[in-house]
Amino acid sequence: MSATAIAEIKAAIRDIPNFPKPPVVFKDITPVLQQPKLFRAAVDVFVDRHSAQKPNAIVGIDARGFIFAGAVAYQLGVAFVPVRKKGKLPYKTIEESYDLEYGRETLSMHIDAVKPGERVVIVDDVLATGGTAATAAKLVEQLGGKVAECDFLIELKFLAGAAKLAKYQVFSAVSY
Repeated sequence: MSATAIAEIKAAIRDIPNFPKPPVVFKDITPVLQQPKLFRAAVDVFVDRHSAQKPNAIVGIDARGFIFAGAVAYQLGVAFVPVRKKGKLPYKTIEESYDLEYGRETLSMHIDAVKPGERVVIVDDVLATGGTAATAAKLVEQLGGKVAECDFLIELKFLAGAAKLAKYQVFSAVSY
């Protein structure tokens, strides 16, 4: 992935002050998604990282993580595993709760989503406090899976979320 493509992606991301509530400054990725060249570049940055040593699955986090994770899984030819908010998956699930930058949430995963020993990459749009990705990793590990890496389009370094993921390899395409 070229530095130019990363710079173009970063330039397209817009700030939305006070969303979903003050003092949060939301990083809006929709301008990236609306430009096919940038969307492809964002997906390719993850695909390029894992094409040589493919994981068994890409775990995508509800909801914007699905956008990238599904495309990455498709390009790599591996399984896509959704991690969703509580009550959104139709089959038997395991659940884990965590604190957000602006509240509390519970994530769930199907009990048969990851097999023991499978290597997975967790993909989400933003690494903020790290709670969401750390919770997804716990779910993977509860099922016996191994987290090969946690990948993000954006990392908000000032929130130190990578510290919650210290036992995993973490990659972020764009940092603020």
